[in-house]
Amino acid sequence: MAIAADGLIRSFGTVRAVDGVSFEVGEGEVFGLLGPNGAGKTTLIRLLAGVLTPDAGSARVLGLDPTIDGSAVRSRCGVLTETPAVYERLTARQNLSFAADVFGVPVPDVGARVGDLLARFSLQDRADEPVAGFSKGMKQRLALARALIHDPELLFLDEPTAGLDPVASRQVHDLVGTLRDEGRTVVLCTHHLVEAEALCDRVGVLAKGKLIALGTVRELSDRLLAASPVVLSFLGPVADAVAAAVGAVPGVAVTEREERRLLLAAADDGAAADAIGAAVRAGGRVVSAGRREHTLEEVYFALQEVPA
Repeated sequence: MAIAADGLIRSFGTVRAVDGVSFEVGEGEVFGLLGPNGAGKTTLIRLLAGVLTPDAGSARVLGLDPTIDGSAVRSRCGVLTETPAVYERLTARQNLSFAADVFGVPVPDVGARVGDLLARFSLQDRADEPVAGFSKGMKQRLALARALIHDPELLFLDEPTAGLDPVASRQVHDLVGTLRDEGRTVVLCTHHLVEAEALCDRVGVLAKGKLIALGTVRELSDRLLAASPVVLSFLGPVADAVAAAVGAVPGVAVTEREERRLLLAAADDGAAADAIGAAVRAGGRVVSAGRREHTLEEVYFALQEVPA
């Protein structure tokens, strides 16, 4: 187990930023922490990295207690903050070399490791220019490279695509996929639901410091939402008679009608099959039928309707 948190609590004055949070993250998992700004995501990461001490509760990160062994935890973790703190007067190469020195990378290995990361993040052509002239996307790539300089087992990425253009965001997404393929554990803090759904194996949803949901998108949708909608696609426009016949099937309701599609709420697969039969008998030329899985966005907004 890469991370095990048990009842973590942290307050700032009268504000409880993290309120009794418990969860686990397996080795090699990409785990998403979701929630709006102020939900407690960044504070939770700082607790796990040993930067902050909890008021109550405990955690194990890579088998270590961050409260006692914070330096050892950080030596095995890479951290990317929401606002990359790169040294703008230094070059990209100097930034990485300095980080390598801080993390104790063996001197004979520094040159090769820095060169590899510069190439990996497409920074080699401007490696010896001051970072002050870099775009935000380039600075973010440099910060990611720096987070990897000591070959960490676990990465905390806090809003890694904040403020990036679509091309730079895609590069970050590709990196997370590569990190998973390499067997590294990644904790991704984000409020971008599409990003989390694409990248994460499981997600935890924070709200006002509390972990209000935990699981895969499928697990959460099964728990919170009705059965996923059935989509019937037709060769031509959907006739009124076809829509009426489908809507008359017991256990079926037409929730949305488009020119060549019907979206149905079906009580079960048997009702869905009956709807297809009714459409065909009414003269509809069905070309495809299947369930559309609920999205993370639908799950997230369903959570907002659950009483606290």
